[in-house]
Amino acid sequence: MQMKRYLSSDMVKISCPSCNGCGACCRGMGDTILLDPYDVYTLCKALEKPFAELLDNRIALTVADGMILPHMKMDETTGACSFLDEEGRCSIHEHRPGLCRLYPLGRDYANGSFRYFVVGDECPPEEKAKVKISKWIGTPRMPSYEKFLVTWHYFVREMQGKFMLSKVEEYSKQMNMFILQTFFIAPYDANKDFYEMFEKRLEQVRKVI
Repeated sequence: MQMKRYLSSDMVKISCPSCNGCGACCRGMGDTILLDPYDVYTLCKALEKPFAELLDNRIALTVADGMILPHMKMDETTGACSFLDEEGRCSIHEHRPGLCRLYPLGRDYANGSFRYFVVGDECPPEEKAKVKISKWIGTPRMPSYEKFLVTWHYFVREMQGKFMLSKVEEYSKQMNMFILQTFFIAPYDANKDFYEMFEKRLEQVRKVI
């Protein structure tokens, strides 16, 4: 059955008025909560810590289809996100990554854009209320954010294609490290516009790759 697709201005029945913060969606996620540059920028700014300091402790690296990308680290003992507090609540809720904000929605990318869809009945509470998607996600400057998401998604897909097809392992490794350094490790200026900084970094990478 084909799932209905939505825009961020649409209303969807995903809000849980009786939510008690069960944290079910914050456990057992392994390395699936991938982080994009905006996620890292937001986390580093909020925690006042550089990416390198969060690496291994709160964030880890994984290889996704030939490309090295950061992801939220789960506790090795409990399988829970390292940012869950003792009461099972998100300690960075206001600054949580995009995939966390999105849940239980997904994005379907096609034709240089994307639409949202509801990921089944993933959230346990049965009672759901309608909410506008842009309000649910709660990221400022939604049009700029969505434009960034499209740019980053197709850039990652392009790079993954190049790395998977490349027969020169050393080239893929060097380019992976260059991308990681440019978009994640190199600190962003918290007083400047993220999207402008991202575009400049993307332009730098394009000149090399």
